[in-house]
Amino acid sequence: MVCLGNICRSPLAEGIMQNKINKQKLNWTVDSAGTGNWHAGELPHHRSIKVAADNGLDITNQRARQITKSDIDKFDLILVMDDNNAEDVLTLCKNDAQRNKVHLIKQFAGEQDNDVNIPDPYFDNRFEYVYNLLDATCNSVLISLLKNKN
Repeated sequence: MVCLGNICRSPLAEGIMQNKINKQKLNWTVDSAGTGNWHAGELPHHRSIKVAADNGLDITNQRARQITKSDIDKFDLILVMDDNNAEDVLTLCKNDAQRNKVHLIKQFAGEQDNDVNIPDPYFDNRFEYVYNLLDATCNSVLISLLKNKN
């Protein structure tokens, strides 16, 4: 899960998806990172922590970090929150196999609406909206991954 600073959207996506993975008793790894490094080592944003807690999730074990080239090799799937994140991550890819791992999360989930981006709640305080959007999107991602697993 990748967003800009790894303090708002991607920590929520990581926490939501990890919870869904745990409920399914799957042995999968989920992680998050940002395309920038200015928040490296910090907790998720306090409003992300709050909306997660309000929904029964604790994301305070996460620390912001920047995505690396080795992440592209390590992970089977890189889900990004918006077009800008996709562009930044794709610059780290060295071949088509790596580029094929990078997807806008809403598109990967099969969303058909015109806006394929998860909005950044940092400036407009829409953390609850983004949480709900990510929760529904992660449901669709999980269903898609489980279908393709079998």
